[in-house]
Amino acid sequence: MSVANEITIRPAVDDDREWCAQLMASSEPWITLGRKLETCRKVVARPGYELFLACSGAKPMGFVLCHPYGAMSSPYIATIAVDHGARGQGVGRRLLEYVEQHYRGRRHLFLCVSSLNPRARQLYEKVGYRVVADLEGYIIPGASEILMHKRLE
Repeated sequence: MSVANEITIRPAVDDDREWCAQLMASSEPWITLGRKLETCRKVVARPGYELFLACSGAKPMGFVLCHPYGAMSSPYIATIAVDHGARGQGVGRRLLEYVEQHYRGRRHLFLCVSSLNPRARQLYEKVGYRVVADLEGYIIPGASEILMHKRLE
């Protein structure tokens, strides 16, 4: 069942950052990549990044963290995460659509996906992202970070 039509996405406020950090720290691939809660708190509070929260009513469902000039001066999706109970319901797709609309006119959008996260890669490919590079062993041995790109219209 999709809850995507019930989702609203808004810029996050400081009070949202703890929820985002806890979600990230309790989710794959960040567990395997060794991201502890304190590190995740620092990630979602990085200066110059934009954090957006997906909610159903008042309940947070997921988030996306972007840098407007993070990859070759183009927007870069640094992190996207969906609450465990909301996965497979269109929340990730809605977050991607929001970011693509937010950066409309910037021509290019980049993201990295871990080889440890094949479901996310499948979603990205389904909505038009293409592999640019496979960074084997970039964070941990035996796993790749896959740089992907989408041309924005």
